[in-house]
Amino acid sequence: MVVRALDDDDGLWKDESLRRAWGSTAVARLGTLVDAAGLPGFVALADGRPIGLLTCARVGDDIEVVTLHVDREGRGTGRALMDAVLTDARRTAARRIWLVTTNDNTRAIAFYRRWGMHQVATITDGVAASRQVKPSIPVTGRDGIPVRDELVFDRRLDDGPLPAPAA
Repeated sequence: MVVRALDDDDGLWKDESLRRAWGSTAVARLGTLVDAAGLPGFVALADGRPIGLLTCARVGDDIEVVTLHVDREGRGTGRALMDAVLTDARRTAARRIWLVTTNDNTRAIAFYRRWGMHQVATITDGVAASRQVKPSIPVTGRDGIPVRDELVFDRRLDDGPLPAPAA
């Protein structure tokens, strides 16, 4: 697997990938709609074929991971993409990496914790505000869990080295 920064030639694939994963190129979090199509990020490739996408936004000293999705979970693609944004964050002297996910996304929550992130906030019923700007957010998510709360995770860059992958 190879991970590289997105470039102009990735635009069409990026848009299609975002639409498959999120229903559109726009994602909602914290009651705000963000069009991920125009954001920078990283693509993971296997045999020259895209298998994962991470988009991010820099605001001041922080980098927000706006979207992260992979074709097949459990193969290290998400970790490789997060490692790429971490390397870029360190190179550009960012202070922290942060993201928002929803309470039903249990697999991602465990992944972010293993990767060294900390849950720093729970916005109880926060998805209601995000549904105001993106009504297509489902009411029920993975494993039949109601999609209600937004969870904020971050990783401060002074947290030390990445944890070793689980065996």
